[in-house]
Amino acid sequence: MPKRARSAPRTTARLAAAQALYEMEVAGKSGHEVVPEFVASRFAGLIEGGDMAPADPRFFERLVLGVAGEVPTLDRMLADCLQPEGHLERLEIVLRAILRLGAYELLAVAEVPARVAISEYVDLAHAFFAGREPALVNGVLDKIARVVREDEIAGPGRGGASS
Repeated sequence: MPKRARSAPRTTARLAAAQALYEMEVAGKSGHEVVPEFVASRFAGLIEGGDMAPADPRFFERLVLGVAGEVPTLDRMLADCLQPEGHLERLEIVLRAILRLGAYELLAVAEVPARVAISEYVDLAHAFFAGREPALVNGVLDKIARVVREDEIAGPGRGGASS
């Protein structure tokens, strides 16, 4: 689970979205199959006995369906950032899901500041991995942000409010 004592609804939605994308890839399900299932039953399992806030279902759906609809574009962006070190298809499924979600949020969710989005996905990577994966997530998403949010990253307000 992310490190925060009490997460925000969007943070929980990001965690659920990573799990949903994992299930979609492993089970061969569509986003339209997985989203209602998660909203109806799996959200409760994320917060049971933990410090997770209830997930924002609209944000969750936006992320899952958005990533599902943009996989080829996202994968091209991610593959470009991973060269020459490695190939996207060689990464663990959860790591690939986290990278796709982060890239999508940077590309399509302008109301979330780039630095906040990157930080959220680095925290999410820490929830699943103890090795170098969080640093990889940080580096790849930073490269993408410098392209798709060039003005924001280069601008004077380099911080950002939490979302």
